[in-house]
Amino acid sequence: MKALLNQGGLFGVLKQLPMKVLAGPLLIIMILSMMILPLPPFILDVLFTFNIALSVMVLLVSMFSERPLDFAAFPAVLLFTTLLRLSLNVASTRVVLMHGHEGGDAAGKVIEAFGQFLVGGNFAVGLVVFLILVIINFMVITKGAGRIAEVGARFMLDSMPGKQMAIDADLNAGLIGEDDAKRRRAEVSQESDFYGSMDGASKFVRGDAMAGLVIMAVNILGGLMIGLLQYHMAFADAARTYVLLAIGDGLVAQIPALVISTAAGVTVSRVNTEQDVGEQMISQLFVNPKVLWLAAGVLGLLGLVPGMPNLVFLMFTALLGGLAWWLTRTSEQRLVETQEQQTVPTAPEAPEASWDDVSLVDTLGLEVGHRLIPLVDSRQKGELLGRIKSVRKKFAQDVGFLPPVVHIRDNLELGANSYRVTLKGAEVGRAEAWPGRWLAIDPGQVSGQLDGSPTQDPAFGLPALWIDAEQRERAQVYGYTVVDASTVIATHLNQLLHRHAAEMLGRHEVKRLLDKLAKDSDDKSLIEDVIPKTLSLVAFTRILQQLLNEDVSIRDLRTLLDTLAEYAPHQQDPMELVAMVRVALGRAITEQWFAGQETLHVIGLAPSLENVLTQAMSGNGALEPGLAETLMTQTEDALHRHDASGEPPVMVVHHSLRPLLARFLRQRLHHLVVMSQAEIPDDRILRITTEVGGAP
Repeated sequence: MKALLNQGGLFGVLKQLPMKVLAGPLLIIMILSMMILPLPPFILDVLFTFNIALSVMVLLVSMFSERPLDFAAFPAVLLFTTLLRLSLNVASTRVVLMHGHEGGDAAGKVIEAFGQFLVGGNFAVGLVVFLILVIINFMVITKGAGRIAEVGARFMLDSMPGKQMAIDADLNAGLIGEDDAKRRRAEVSQESDFYGSMDGASKFVRGDAMAGLVIMAVNILGGLMIGLLQYHMAFADAARTYVLLAIGDGLVAQIPALVISTAAGVTVSRVNTEQDVGEQMISQLFVNPKVLWLAAGVLGLLGLVPGMPNLVFLMFTALLGGLAWWLTRTSEQRLVETQEQQTVPTAPEAPEASWDDVSLVDTLGLEVGHRLIPLVDSRQKGELLGRIKSVRKKFAQDVGFLPPVVHIRDNLELGANSYRVTLKGAEVGRAEAWPGRWLAIDPGQVSGQLDGSPTQDPAFGLPALWIDAEQRERAQVYGYTVVDASTVIATHLNQLLHRHAAEMLGRHEVKRLLDKLAKDSDDKSLIEDVIPKTLSLVAFTRILQQLLNEDVSIRDLRTLLDTLAEYAPHQQDPMELVAMVRVALGRAITEQWFAGQETLHVIGLAPSLENVLTQAMSGNGALEPGLAETLMTQTEDALHRHDASGEPPVMVVHHSLRPLLARFLRQRLHHLVVMSQAEIPDDRILRITTEVGGAP
């Protein structure tokens, strides 16, 4: 600060301060000054004109905003404009009562114009007009806007948990990044703050309307008393002078107040779309030719009734009829153009077959019905392509390799709303999605019922409903997780990618991983000690595929190669090598399922069942059919009980039993994770909360 003062004095300091920092304090000082200091009539004219211009600007900004948060400063603006009008009322009241006897322009040209021109100098008409404006502002606009703001604040607060769950679901599914999640959480918080502020700020407008009525009554009574008692004016002259000035003062304050109240109503009553209020009204009122034809017919009939203003009614009949005819003709032309574009041209003579006709199978494909095409069409603002890119990026970060590109194409043999995911030409998943509707997923703790089409979440099999957009906020309030059609497909694809990760990993992908490790670590000796010196690339690929089959990330290639370099020269059995690698990766596997938890609540085997399985393993290494079915049934029951407690679906068994049980149980229970006791780090506490083969 001392350096700034030395450079240019106080003026230099003020010049370098940003004006937007000083705008608020200067405005408050100006408002307080108007209440305390007497103002000349010319300054009052300038401030009244500024008040009118500011109210018009606020109305226009609210009209052109597409979302309420685009005008998040509106509650504060509402407070400042209300204080500005009240301070102007105080300043004008002082001038009217002190100098009103000098003539109609004693309080400025603006008050005189509103008192003379707008009501024709008739104070009775002025009183009626002023009261009507107050009633409209107080009883209609501000009351309705206040009620909408109150209900909006309540519903916004109730829907916050559901919106937060939807953001967390998108983040966990990899559809959005951490930055996008933070931004969306901030928007939810800002919406809640905005509607809460609007609920309180609407009370300022109602109080302003009542204050205007009281101030006008005080001006009339005070002016009459001053004119009669202090300046000895005749009653008629005093009434004409002071009543007209009070009316002008009231009107010049109430008209901007009415405009601001309208802006508040527009802001809180709008629906979140990509259009402003004007575009919404035009695109929804004047879009249906049938409505315009019927309206023109009704006005035409009224125009033919004797005694009615025929010219005006028939003029509007012609206007609406012409607009309806133009809309009808435009829609017909669009239909003809669409049919012409869909007309299939005559097929030319088929050429000879060539190698170009050979179509290779796509590793990963997504086929959609014709109603889902807009979701994958960027020209129609389809969001699915971007979400699929996010899913692939998240998969690569979590699992450790880049999945194949998803080839998307339409399939007319599918249902209109159906889609299917293919892997190497074979179908691995199929479901339905409804564009324009929302999937309300029941996580198990909803508090109300909705109207919709029952279905199941294709990714996790949870009960769900396809609901209309109007029920979205209600569903979030009830505790449903609400997602759109693009998110449904992307989440389903993400789940299928993790389930079939091993099938997507081939020698080409493994070679790319090894090249990346050699490039990043600049240490090729570790790789050469294992591949091809100890293991072939094919054998190494089989080990990675087995790890992926068991939901183990292969990101830590260095630890994986270190382990194989130590044990592979003495052990060639791939399953034994996988078991050793899992022990080396035990801390990462444990952290994947029990992040930050010191005590691990898991599923375990009853001692009697564990002895039976150990004896079976020591014999021929296979399970008897009866024992296998009993084990599968009891494990499935235990997994249901364990899932109900909210714990990860992890079973911990003896190290020698893990490969057999993992291979056998995951045939039906895909989401079950089987770990060995040797994989649990020593600093974690293992606690068996659900037992297989014991008492339920």
